Amino acid sequence: MTDITMKDDQLLRYSRHILLSEVDVDGQQAICNAHVMIIGLGGLGSPVALYLAAAGVGTLTLVDDDIVEESNLQRQIAHSIESVGQAKVVSAARECMVLNPDVILHAETMRADKDWLMARAAGVSLIVDCSDNAEVRYAINDACLAHGIPWVSGAAIAFSGQVAVFDPRQTGAPCYRCLYPALADEEMTCAGSGILSPVTGVVGALQATEALRLLVGFGQPQHGVLQTWDALGNDWRRWKITLADGCVCSGRG
Repeated sequence: MTDITMKDDQLLRYSRHILLSEVDVDGQQAICNAHVMIIGLGGLGSPVALYLAAAGVGTLTLVDDDIVEESNLQRQIAHSIESVGQAKVVSAARECMVLNPDVILHAETMRADKDWLMARAAGVSLIVDCSDNAEVRYAINDACLAHGIPWVSGAAIAFSGQVAVFDPRQTGAPCYRCLYPALADEEMTCAGSGILSPVTGVVGALQATEALRLLVGFGQPQHGVLQTWDALGNDWRRWKITLADGCVCSGRG
């Protein structure tokens, strides 16, 4: 995490945040000093990266081992036709830099695994998971528990999406394994089931909002809650996640 004192032009850039009493100068300063890791730069990671860059997050680490394909362009708004064949992290980093050159960007062209996350998560303010991969989510969960780092999980398929916030800094807070104790990597995929393009935008925007909530502390904390959305009926629901007996997170603090 790098301490960055805002300059006059940044005060102007972020003035609409600063006008919000729940954010103000101190909140924006916290955003500018934060280091957020985004894992997955596809349909969800694209709006997350762009919104957090626009919001002024000081450092973004983008992690993905995939390349841009033409079929991605229907929903992955950080990429363009010129990006086809390029690494998604390179394409997304370029768009973020165009949007806000003050942001420090690290592009990691790789698939995050538990060992890498255990080594690299230390010092990160929070992680946003946009990976659409159960094994990666469990690795994020374990690394965040080990380092006391909050994280935001998101998923979208067809006409539905979900977002959950996990914050191991909070006493008695549930973790991802409390919600999904043994989720196999046999989930539906966009390639196999389809996806309405704005669904990823809605879910990704909500993930970005929850990331900023964690960095600034505005509003009501949302950890331990699963939010689901059905676009067919425009139906939002909230589900409380309970702490599972015998889970890896039990016994903390």
